[in-house]
Amino acid sequence: MSSEEALGSTLSNWLSFNSWWLLLPFVMLLVVAAFIVAFVLLLYMISPLISPKPLKLNGAHVVVTGGSSGIGKCIAMECYRHGAFITLVARDEHKLVQAKKEVEKCAINDKQVVLCISVDVSKDYNQVESVIKQAQEKLGPVDMLVNCAGTSISGKFEEVEVDRFKKLMEVNYLGSVYPTRAVVTTMKERRMGRIMFVSSQAGQIGLFGYTAYSPSKFALRGLAEALQMEMKPYNIYVTVAYPPDTDTPGFAEENKTKPLETKLISETAGVCQPEQVAKIVVKDAVQGNFTSSFGPDGYMLSALTCGMSPVTSITEGLQQIVTMGLFRTIALFYLGSFDSIVRRCMIQREQSKAADKRDKRE
Repeated sequence: MSSEEALGSTLSNWLSFNSWWLLLPFVMLLVVAAFIVAFVLLLYMISPLISPKPLKLNGAHVVVTGGSSGIGKCIAMECYRHGAFITLVARDEHKLVQAKKEVEKCAINDKQVVLCISVDVSKDYNQVESVIKQAQEKLGPVDMLVNCAGTSISGKFEEVEVDRFKKLMEVNYLGSVYPTRAVVTTMKERRMGRIMFVSSQAGQIGLFGYTAYSPSKFALRGLAEALQMEMKPYNIYVTVAYPPDTDTPGFAEENKTKPLETKLISETAGVCQPEQVAKIVVKDAVQGNFTSSFGPDGYMLSALTCGMSPVTSITEGLQQIVTMGLFRTIALFYLGSFDSIVRRCMIQREQSKAADKRDKRE
């Protein structure tokens, strides 16, 4: 063999050897991808086995606080369409009577009943316990409690009256604690039940103008997580709903005093209809899902803020793990946009003040 042939043979062998090493990372990547796909398929196969058994609404007794209007009324109507017996709880008797008529139109059989109870769920626990007991005597044990009683106020921290901070915690937090406390004993005895807390996307992220409102909604998350750990052995599942801005009478009232910054930030997400919200939250509560979110923004927020919150399926946890990095990157752009809105409003306000001063001097 000539020296040239030997060199060519050596070079060919060297290239073949190095080509294998160049291909090795791609081969390993394919193997890892195959394992991941197989793992995900396995999770999808076994996740139904560990998920809660859905609650049957037909014939179930559902109590809805804040049920005289808005999201609460629509949740009651949605449950009634599935054959549930409804107890509406709210302060305003006139609104309760009107809501009852609207809910009754959604009946699917002649046996369904709508009971109305006028009470302030945030004031006196003994009174709340008493009316819940009356409702259970008439319609049977509570199968699902929907805590939807709430109120909102927006404004700059230093401009919100101090009493309003206390008021919001009483209505939005204690107004959910008291009814829940009144039903859990019976639920534990029966080893079944659903408890829903209607929070807000402002209960996942603190925004300009919500220094009084956001903490009262964040508190529901802490209550729900601790309560779920206590209730799970008794087959009782807790759901926290995080609706975005929703077209309700309460939202319209809030907009009357909402700061410009808050309005501009809120407009980036749009406004939902209460009927849409009701369908989603009822479905999630029936399934026993801990978190109920709305739209792409809501899904992203829930994944970002999941923390140590419970999951009802392995796939849910896996999705949170996989999407966390991407969603955090997107969230940083959102936060930058919100900060920009606040800065622009501040500059415009300062320029306006300066112009007013000049006009007065002239």
